[in-house]
Amino acid sequence: MSVRRITPAGILVAAAVALAGCGSQSTVAPAAAPAEAPAPAAAPATSAAPALTITDPWVKTAKKGMSAAFGTLVNNTDAEVTVVSVASPLSPKVELHEVVDSKGKMIMRPKEGGIVIPPKGTHQLQPGGDHIMLMGVTEAVKPGAEIPFTLHLKDGGTLEFTAVGKDFAGGQENYQPGTDPEGHEGMGTGESHG
Repeated sequence: MSVRRITPAGILVAAAVALAGCGSQSTVAPAAAPAEAPAPAAAPATSAAPALTITDPWVKTAKKGMSAAFGTLVNNTDAEVTVVSVASPLSPKVELHEVVDSKGKMIMRPKEGGIVIPPKGTHQLQPGGDHIMLMGVTEAVKPGAEIPFTLHLKDGGTLEFTAVGKDFAGGQENYQPGTDPEGHEGMGTGESHG
């Protein structure tokens, strides 16, 4: 008879051990589920990355006339991205410009073919180099002003961004029209834009 008493007690001990083992497994399972949940949420953010972005966009302060916008264009794709035009409510005429050496004189002119950003690369928009030219600005650009821009890409896409007004005296580019009828050739150095 004592064997019968031990057997039911042994079964109860075995059952308790088995239940304890199941309990710890169910505790682990819910902990694993939340760890997996963020992975699907991260995937759409990666696939939704825009083809082109801009870092640190800014516009030179100006009371009237001309100004320019700068920043760093960042291509997030495996193919070239080309900016072909730009618009801003600040100016009726906005162009992509470059500064080049012409017969020993630095001049500013429209950038033929637009601005090409290499795959997974960057392109600097800076004083004395490629930049966004604003002609006939419609209102004064003060420090801290927020100016909207829209870049138009060769593939039909766009990039909208806001540039911040910033005082800048360096570069000393002359963004005043030269002698040609289009007002592009002959824009030289020596006078700050704006």
